[in-house]
Amino acid sequence: MNELITKINASFETLKADAELQAEKGNKAAGTRARKTSLELEKLLKEFRKASLEASKA
Repeated sequence: MNELITKINASFETLKADAELQAEKGNKAAGTRARKTSLELEKLLKEFRKASLEASKA
């Protein structure tokens, strides 16, 4: 589960950086990357939720 949390943190930092570039500088490519990363982050968060539920039952 720690590895999953590390992946989530890395994806969030990537999303944050790209979203800031889009918002501050109007960088369209950064916006595209941010949207792609948000989809990856969504999958990781679903995995985390599943792992968290399994851990709480054990």
